[in-house]
Amino acid sequence: MSPRTNDSAPESERGDEPADRTGEAMPEPGGSPAGAVETQEPGDEAASEAEAPNPVSGDVVGDAPEDAPDDVPAGAPGDAADPRVAAVQRLSASGRRWRGAQLAFCASTLAVALTAGAIVVGALRDGGGTASVAAAVGVSPQLLAGGDLDASITSLQAHLRSQPRDFGSWSTLGLAYIEQARTKGDPSRYPQAQQALDRSLELRPDNDPALAGRAALAAARHDFTGALKYADRALRQNPYSERALASRIDALVELGRYDDASKAADTADSRRPGVPVFTRYAYVQELRGDAKTARRVLEQALDTATTRGDVTYVASALGQLAWNQGEYDAALTYYARALAADDTYLPALEGRARTQAAQGDSAAAITGMEQVVERYPLPQPLVELGELYEARDKKGDPQKARDQYALVDAWVSLARANGVNADLDTALAAADHGDRKAALKAARAEWDRRHTVHTADALAWALHVNGRDKEALPYAREATATGYRNASFLYHRGMIERATGHDKQAGASLKSALDLNPGFSPLGAAEAREAMEARK
Repeated sequence: MSPRTNDSAPESERGDEPADRTGEAMPEPGGSPAGAVETQEPGDEAASEAEAPNPVSGDVVGDAPEDAPDDVPAGAPGDAADPRVAAVQRLSASGRRWRGAQLAFCASTLAVALTAGAIVVGALRDGGGTASVAAAVGVSPQLLAGGDLDASITSLQAHLRSQPRDFGSWSTLGLAYIEQARTKGDPSRYPQAQQALDRSLELRPDNDPALAGRAALAAARHDFTGALKYADRALRQNPYSERALASRIDALVELGRYDDASKAADTADSRRPGVPVFTRYAYVQELRGDAKTARRVLEQALDTATTRGDVTYVASALGQLAWNQGEYDAALTYYARALAADDTYLPALEGRARTQAAQGDSAAAITGMEQVVERYPLPQPLVELGELYEARDKKGDPQKARDQYALVDAWVSLARANGVNADLDTALAAADHGDRKAALKAARAEWDRRHTVHTADALAWALHVNGRDKEALPYAREATATGYRNASFLYHRGMIERATGHDKQAGASLKSALDLNPGFSPLGAAEAREAMEARK
């Protein structure tokens, strides 16, 4: 199981500085190269400006006419240029409503996601009505909280055409693009987000909302060192920036600095207590093996939740925590509460399907997971759906499973093309369902960047599937050293211990995995039981 991340945690930024609105004519947006991290200094034009995406229109920057229409849509990426689009076409042939362009809806979650990651940008809506951003006034992040993100972006774009020096609205637009990448699986928005945030910083150097946005963007691209740097810069400007405080916790977690993350959570709680901080504090406690405290904090957060966004996020986090501990009835109860607040909330739909699979209801699980990946084709749900097909093994299921794994490869290609480090995602998926050598290469690269329980587990398993179990064993043990109770980690350690002749330890690890969460994986749980039977 991937770690629970806060990629959809609702956040709001309060105390923004007033917007600078001079009414100057709209300049051509200066662009920094896609994937760049450092803020472009004012006047330092990018050499490839003519090819950079326009952060206002969503189009390519060029010699646009002065009378360009104000109702430019938010835009959508084109079809992914990848031969694996054939996988999508096979899904259409089998009755699924897939189309080639949906490959472009694959992206990383802001967190760690994004696998271990997906880091938080914060939900820019709370389930209310459509946000209305008036072009005649400054735009703050709060105005995005409450409705249609695409409509809000369109309004922001129109506002910035008439008020191009409104640095606060540029930072809000950048955050909106990051949120759009997360909610729609559209990594092409990351270069546009970078341009918008850079423009904000050109207009007002070191303004904390834009710096916090750069932290969120770096985290979304799995650049956690960069995320920490920008969060620290934002906090030097505004020690009470909720977004920067939250991003700092996330970055420290994803760098494996758990003690520092715990201290950062305490600091954030003292400065800006609220749902974004509570959920991160709970996750840090879970990583340290204290699931009881994690549950108590999340329950308190749920009791204080007042918006639909807060309720759906926290209830889903509680559902995932319960699932991770094998408490399936409790997990379904929490997911039901989340879906009662928002029946389209994908993490809750995914969690419910996963729990249904663990309880043996494969038909409901497959139906639910198909709905998830049709809208949110990220590596973890794609792999889970593929494994559900493999476990069911009806006519056509093997091909359906291969289609899901092919889409993971397409997602990795698309993510990398937009500046996202996808090595951990590659390692996790390819070790079981792809190129094992590529899995090991990716896992080693990720371990070189950061030492977390998740990267240790991924490297251990990649070494195992490549027949290098003696080398794998220390990493498998390190993955469980913090006390984090994760059945997949225990299963991996048990299989590696078995392969290295540590039969007694292997039996204990495999038993712990199945006792903790007997349905942790459609295929892995079955293999763990088979290994246990073979010992008798």
